[in-house]
Amino acid sequence: MSVVLGYDESPGAVRALQVAIEVAAAFGEPLVLVYGAAAPGSVGEEYGAHREAVQEAGRTALGHAVQVADAAGVPTSVEVIDKKPAEALISAAERHGAKVIVVGSWGESPLRGALLGSTPHKLLHLSRTPVLCVPTEN
Repeated sequence: MSVVLGYDESPGAVRALQVAIEVAAAFGEPLVLVYGAAAPGSVGEEYGAHREAVQEAGRTALGHAVQVADAAGVPTSVEVIDKKPAEALISAAERHGAKVIVVGSWGESPLRGALLGSTPHKLLHLSRTPVLCVPTEN
């Protein structure tokens, strides 16, 4: 079992990290930090360069989150997954038998999330694992 967190260093993700640490500690479960690193495009030299840059950004972001979780005494594992964020989180949750997926929200309207395909909106409709959507602080 575990708690899975989608993390990208956005303001919503930073707040979600704090909540995910609290939830993982309360459940006595490890925290799986996930970064969906699907690069734009699908072939060619540019794709390879974009893919590596996106993965490096993910590793850096997750490294910062690991430091915060370590300071709170919560064990972590890190996954940079070559999928879009919602797909990456669902995949990780299934592999780790997650109790919950935690994600941050930018406070966008439900209509905007549905039209633009926000990660929280996709998760709420596609995930079999419960989703905890953490709003940003205003």
